[in-house]
Amino acid sequence: MEKYIAKVILITQATHDVLRIVIEKPSAYTFIPGQATEVAINKRGWEEMKRPFTFTSLPDDNHLEMIIKTYSSRAGVTNEFLKLKPGDELLIHDVWGAISYEGEGVFIAGGAGITPFLSILRHLKRQNKIDGNQLIFANKTKADIIQEGELKNLLGDAFINILSEEIVPEYAHGLITERFLKERLPAAAKKFYICGPPAMIDSVQQSLSNLGVGADSVVVEL
Repeated sequence: MEKYIAKVILITQATHDVLRIVIEKPSAYTFIPGQATEVAINKRGWEEMKRPFTFTSLPDDNHLEMIIKTYSSRAGVTNEFLKLKPGDELLIHDVWGAISYEGEGVFIAGGAGITPFLSILRHLKRQNKIDGNQLIFANKTKADIIQEGELKNLLGDAFINILSEEIVPEYAHGLITERFLKERLPAAAKKFYICGPPAMIDSVQQSLSNLGVGADSVVVEL
């Protein structure tokens, strides 16, 4: 597998426990919106500690961006990301397929599962093809919503939030249930894109099946 060294350009907090990391883009490095790569820190003892992350930048940007949830309570790779600073190096590898856009539909994300959709939705906006798509985004609290302002600007009223552990006016509360989907899915929806925790994916897939959505209409990140 090909390996590339890329310097960190910028690190900012996307939320209280999510980092936005911008790195150099290796020459001739390409990807399709929704695709990911394996990333490691180019530091002794961490070079082989690879983890999969999705690109949130666009293919024609002159940099690469990843939005990464961190776990400060664990002595693992994402905790080590919290120590990174501009000029440090990451190791990135070949891209691999995750979710790819197959036409207008409903994106259903849980937490950090929004990351492949960010690149796809940004790309659709740049192409003036975002109309006709909807996003349902599940999080524990409002503070956990990644890129909320940007997603609102991209999708307007087609951006629906649901919070499981906090009650906030004008935000749905609870889990993405069959009833919730039945009340909010557009009648004309043809494709459904799902990414999030495994339990959420299984539940949403079952709910969609119960609502008569065929398996060939559902795209899931595996």
